[in-house]
Amino acid sequence: MMWICVAILLLCVRAGGCSEKVNMSNLIQYTAADFYEKLHSGKLMFIYFEQQVSPTISLFLVELEKSAETLQDYSVLVGKVNCNKELVHTYCTDERALHTAFLFRGGKEFLNFDLDTVFDVNSIVSEVLFAILRDEVKYVHTDADLLAMEKAARRKKDMVLGYVRSLGTQEHRSMMETAYVYGSKYQFILITGGPVLKHLGVNESSHSSSVWFLHCRVHSGFMTSERCPFTRMRKPLSTLSLHSFLQLMEAPLVSEVYNDPSSIQPPQFPYQQTPQVFLFSSPATKHLDLGTATTLAWRLRGLALLLLVHRSPAVKTPDEYNAAYRLPEKSSEVKYLTLHSLDEVLELFTHQEKEEEDEGEDEGLEDEEDDSDFGKLDDEIAASVFENRGNLLDMDSVTQLTSENFHVAVAESSLTVALFYLKWDAVSMAFLRSFIEVAERLADHEVDDVQMSVVDCGEWTDLCASQPGGTVQFQPITAFPTVLLVRRQEAAKHYRGMLSSEELYHFIMMSRTASPVLLSTQEEVTSFLQEVPDRVLGVFETHKQTGLQVFTEAAESLRGEVLTGLLTDVLAEKWASDLTVDLPAVLVFPSWRTHTLPSTLPVPSTAEELLTHINAVLLHPMPELTVENLPSFISLGKALLILFVGEEEDDIGRRQNQALVEEMRVVVERGGRRMEQYLACWIHLGHTPAGMSVLGSYLGSMPPLPALVLTHLPSGSEIYQYPTNSPVVASSVLQWLQKVEDGAETPAGMLGEDSWPPAVEFYDFLKLMDMQDSIKKHISEEEEEDEEEEETKDHNPENNFNAHSEL
Repeated sequence: MMWICVAILLLCVRAGGCSEKVNMSNLIQYTAADFYEKLHSGKLMFIYFEQQVSPTISLFLVELEKSAETLQDYSVLVGKVNCNKELVHTYCTDERALHTAFLFRGGKEFLNFDLDTVFDVNSIVSEVLFAILRDEVKYVHTDADLLAMEKAARRKKDMVLGYVRSLGTQEHRSMMETAYVYGSKYQFILITGGPVLKHLGVNESSHSSSVWFLHCRVHSGFMTSERCPFTRMRKPLSTLSLHSFLQLMEAPLVSEVYNDPSSIQPPQFPYQQTPQVFLFSSPATKHLDLGTATTLAWRLRGLALLLLVHRSPAVKTPDEYNAAYRLPEKSSEVKYLTLHSLDEVLELFTHQEKEEEDEGEDEGLEDEEDDSDFGKLDDEIAASVFENRGNLLDMDSVTQLTSENFHVAVAESSLTVALFYLKWDAVSMAFLRSFIEVAERLADHEVDDVQMSVVDCGEWTDLCASQPGGTVQFQPITAFPTVLLVRRQEAAKHYRGMLSSEELYHFIMMSRTASPVLLSTQEEVTSFLQEVPDRVLGVFETHKQTGLQVFTEAAESLRGEVLTGLLTDVLAEKWASDLTVDLPAVLVFPSWRTHTLPSTLPVPSTAEELLTHINAVLLHPMPELTVENLPSFISLGKALLILFVGEEEDDIGRRQNQALVEEMRVVVERGGRRMEQYLACWIHLGHTPAGMSVLGSYLGSMPPLPALVLTHLPSGSEIYQYPTNSPVVASSVLQWLQKVEDGAETPAGMLGEDSWPPAVEFYDFLKLMDMQDSIKKHISEEEEEDEEEEETKDHNPENNFNAHSEL
């Protein structure tokens, strides 16, 4: 998940910075005509009618701007109307509108909010969503009201009850955001105090917000009273913790297994942070044990997952143990117990939970002080690394290389994958976790021909500077993190893919295969062609035919990214005859192409030229941009002609989007060589939500979809938008591109500078160094002036006389 953030961050940097521009674009400045047009369309709108500006109003507008991006995710348009420029009757002429924001729904005013109740982002988002979700979220005052709702929901719908101290807080917002997602599945209830808390066993003076899950759908046989049984969420209320809690409530109450606990896998996502409790059952007391397990499971609900282990030949645990448990932080370690009552299990977890709560309270103030500076950082990677600073990495799965053992370690392994990193670099430390995950995954799959290793360049600067003295030579490491694939007596190969565990694992597995693979039988050729990734096949008459060396060099460069094979002699001649091609030839099979006929390339005189031709064939004629592949496409240095399409609601929408993409392919085909300077591509905003931020920052606001944009021009930073009122037709698009080339089109926006200033002042190391140099220079000048004054005094006779007189 973290590396997707890195790619989104890259999208934002290329787009000129997300944080500021996106918010500005989401807060729509409405004219009177625009307001009435949107009003009659029936869309949800949260609008403020600005009449005069005061310090209070200015602060509200800042918070309104911040909330625009969030509310946009919930299909709420956020904007303001400047009544000094645009007169909207009823609202611009009414004094009450000065301190009121309005929510419009279905073409009319739905609700109004006093600015005292919508004073920041949390209160704006929570109050607006609370208003929208009136049916999904009920506000109850008395225990009788809650009882009536429980009776109505019995055996139909579970309920989620949230207690917040006051409305408009972060906790209130978390409840509303969760209700927006799960409102159709659960009935949400909100309370701010009152007698309902007494029924839930909470003191009304409690300052902490809480959430309870009411199991009203449970079978009536489990009901011990007319009330629905409930489970309390024990973690602090936040959107993430509430989401995790609801997922945990969907877990089976009791899982019956027939294997030993040591052979049972730890809980998988989304329960990976939940302990497991095992109760052992014998065949003679099977039904009684199930009842006992069910009773305990209800008491452990939200604390642990309960598994009933039926004694069988596969269960090796001695009979003296009747229970066991596994904690999430202990991985696969299982501890066995002999229990005399169910309370002992409950006490085990409640005691542990209480200790964690106490530790959290003790460290809360210290963390608040320590994190004061990091709370200001806008770098998600740095913040994540800082938050995990106490979690030491398990380095057992990787070899730590030094200047002394690097060359020896490389010589002893057929393939060494080396990560060069810096401990104080946030990206390095974040990727180090992914690197270790890959090492552990390779070990689990018993891949023993790859040595995963790391080099701390802060410690071994001479090794990272690539000082001579060994058999392996590589260029000095100047960017961190850097991954090199090193083999004996071969040049090191850079990994230039995405910094994610999945991408790196795939690259390493592909790199283990020879490049090219020598294919000597028809079965080997068939197997080669059935592989999933891009494939390139060299077809030569003999092993000494001209061009074979060029192909071999190109294949080595493609290692890890493309599967390459070599076909010679009789089998090569047969293939050449079947495909009617002249030898030597290079056959390219792109993974995106559905038919089996390859593209045929002649063998040029250099490997670089062959690589250029191969990459051109492998490139999809109309690729879909994602956060994962964006860097590779930007590195091509071409202007991006991007078609933005929205998420489809039905088959008609899907067909419309597909037709648009096909029309852009026609643009590429008809444009011919003229289109080589552009990379035509598309972004599906449903698959890649980050594209909305990019599009908004490109144009300053979100245009209607579909939107066609030309950006990243090699000649400048201008951004051009295809006319929104024109259908996307190949001939029209080509005419528009011609106008852009002739300078007849006006840019719709500009790319921001590719600069990333320090997040806070104490990170501006260059500025600090300049200040130190300035101080040193100033001191040096003062010393020189003092020396000149002393020399002047020495040459003055009067000064000399006075000096001797004093002596």
